Amino acid sequence: MKSKYLIICILMVTVLSCSSSKSPITEAQIKALDSIMAKPDFSIKSDWAYPQATLAMQQIANSGLLGSGNVANAINLIGNYNFLTISGDSISSHLPYYGERQMHVDYNGGDSAIEFKGLVENYKALKNKNKSYTITFSAKSKSETFNTTLTIFPNLKANILLSGSSRNSIRYSGTVSKAKE
Repeated sequence: MKSKYLIICILMVTVLSCSSSKSPITEAQIKALDSIMAKPDFSIKSDWAYPQATLAMQQIANSGLLGSGNVANAINLIGNYNFLTISGDSISSHLPYYGERQMHVDYNGGDSAIEFKGLVENYKALKNKNKSYTITFSAKSKSETFNTTLTIFPNLKANILLSGSSRNSIRYSGTVSKAKE
């Protein structure tokens, strides 16, 4: 009987001690994010790309073309050139694309990355209850229009969700910084 209680106590201590530890949001983090969002002038450098895990992506992963540590639905971008910058009503980006195209590919393959350079359309920023921001807008590359959703958290981590008119959607995660002047 005592051993039963001892096992239950050890199990409870283990479960409680292994719970995820969230670091609380500090007031300084909230103020830093609010100052970045007051006048949009920031850049996001992505660490990971999360394409849709389709059969074609799984076949590429199985062939070994993605490199070690990468899987069909999570690709490490550390060391790869990528950015998304918003400055006022202008946007520029270079984000490597992994996934399937639905139609319309340039003959020379020059539009393989997601590259914006121009104005954002339908820009909306909303502060959430958890002090993060959700930004939605549309942007155009050379041959495609993308609906974009950015979620920026007080610890300056960000998620980018891109839905293109001729590609499967893809998500990126990375870090926000003030745009370089």
